[in-house]
Parts: sequence; C-alpha cells; structure tokens
Amino acid sequence: MIILIGGGSRSGKSRHALEYSGRMPEPRVFIATAEMLDDEMRERASAHKSERGDRFNTIEEPINLASAISSVDRNATSVIVDCLTLWVSNLLLAGLDVREESGRMLDAAAEHPAAVLLVTNEVGCGIVPENALARRFRDEAGWLNQRAASAAQEVWWMVFGCPLRVK
Repeated sequence: MIILIGGGSRSGKSRHALEYSGRMPEPRVFIATAEMLDDEMRERASAHKSERGDRFNTIEEPINLASAISSVDRNATSVIVDCLTLWVSNLLLAGLDVREESGRMLDAAAEHPAAVLLVTNEVGCGIVPENALARRFRDEAGWLNQRAASAAQEVWWMVFGCPLRVK
C-alpha cells in the first residue's frame, strides 16, 4: 500500500507520516534521503531523529530508494520515505535518470507488503525558477508527485499542519 503525503515546506508532512505510521505495530522503518552537506542539514536531521526517537529503524539512502525499500524486512508494518524531493535533487546532481529511478522506486513500494508512506514537497506553486537546473528539478518533482499520487491508495495534502485527504 502506497500513501503519499505532500505539502509545502514545514507544513507538517513528516509529523503526519510519523503519526500515521505510529498507529501501526512495530517494526517500523524510516528511510532518510537527505545528505548531510552542511551544518543546517545536520541540525534538521538531528531534529527529525529526535522527533521519531527509537520507534523506527533508520536507513539512510540518498540515491537507491528502490533497493532500500526492497531490503526492508517483510515483517515491517510501515516504511516512511522522507523525502522524495530531496531524493530528486540527489538524483539530478548525480546525473541519474529521475523518471527511470522513480519507476523502480514506485515498483518496489507497490511490491512491499508494508504500508509505504512517501513524503514529498509541492514545489510547483511558486515562480518559474531562473536557471535550467532549478526548472528541471521543479518539473521532475512535479512528474514524480503525479506518478506517486496515481500509484498511491491514499494521498494526503498538508496545510498549516492540518492533514486533508485527497484520495
């Protein structure tokens, strides 16, 4: 079962994913896609780790999400992937095909018996970015969000910390 949780920056997406997953029995898995490239990212990651505590087994995987999801124990009840938009950025900077990797990741999520909660940012509501890489990122993230929503059994949109079920 795929559950997509989207929204703007700091809208409560991760918290909602943790609460949703927290209603399921253990074992639970959290796959973090962020790379710790600066102090600010390390602080964000530390805050997220504190928030989820020891209720989740954590896997850090910035590139190969399909493999990470497939490697999760089949007895896990939930897998949170946080977040898809950082993953898209990682793929672009690594020179990988975002759509091909996205297809593999969504296949792995659909095949896993756990509820797979995909956390993503909406990045297409702002102005058109001024450079080609930023425009490509926005477009690839938008295409991935559409594919993920289509594959998902549930889609949630976070607004000011309030979850709205879309699908």
